[in-house]
Amino acid sequence: MTTEPTAPAAARTLAVPGATLHYQVEGRGPVLLLAQSGEGDADRTVDLVPHLADTFTVVTYDRRGLSRSVLDDPAAPVTMADHADDVARLLAEVTDEPALMAGFSMGAAIGLQVAARHPGALDTLIAHEPVAPNLLPAGERAEHTGELLHIQKVHAEGGMAAAFPAIARHLGIDPAHDPAEDGLTPQPMTPRRLANFGFFIATEFTAVTTDGFGPAEIARTAATAGATRIVPATGETTRPTVHTYRCALALAELLGTEPVVLPGGHNGNTAFPRATARTLKAVLGVDRYRP
Repeated sequence: MTTEPTAPAAARTLAVPGATLHYQVEGRGPVLLLAQSGEGDADRTVDLVPHLADTFTVVTYDRRGLSRSVLDDPAAPVTMADHADDVARLLAEVTDEPALMAGFSMGAAIGLQVAARHPGALDTLIAHEPVAPNLLPAGERAEHTGELLHIQKVHAEGGMAAAFPAIARHLGIDPAHDPAEDGLTPQPMTPRRLANFGFFIATEFTAVTTDGFGPAEIARTAATAGATRIVPATGETTRPTVHTYRCALALAELLGTEPVVLPGGHNGNTAFPRATARTLKAVLGVDRYRP
């Protein structure tokens, strides 16, 4: 897997049906796309990227509707298929070979659909705690979907001040007290970030809860010759009762494998970027890409 050398931190745009995507490229080596969780845009993993760019061409992007990835029609719905198509087009723009992808939460759910909908786009997908209710048994699926719908209701009635505690409970996180590595770049709650949260809850939760993609499509994809290598992953400190954690376990069971454990909890990729980079390199097999 190769790609042309790139200048550090190059920011670019790509026109796709219904939107214009903002993306960033840093490093050199095989392409590794980082697909963010929640409201995260291309800048969410600013502390992680430098620890990967010595080995990979790291691509980050703003999902359509977030930050600098502008929708042609802001009122139009956004589907999981839209997100998967965006990733496939973005990867085709930066490499002509199957890419690597590490997806976190929403990004992991998108990655699973890329693997199924766009054969050949991905070599390996690390799927960390995907927000994918359809992976769960019926009872747990209803609970997971119900929590997402409850957060939407709380947000519609009380705004982000009411939604934040509900999201934290849903994911088992405590932003004020969860441990993290030293020297992290501050991530203040700016107006842009608040707007991203609002879009995530109001629009993308609906994309997740109304999507029919599930175990059958993943199993069919995994059984295809030359299919994407899918690596389920959990957070080391995520509570086992968290639904996204259980989605990762269900994915691992479906694929007949054991989940990889990444540092920290659901947001461990931002709280522990150095340790996360080391683990990602180990899982992806850095030696495969050395000259």
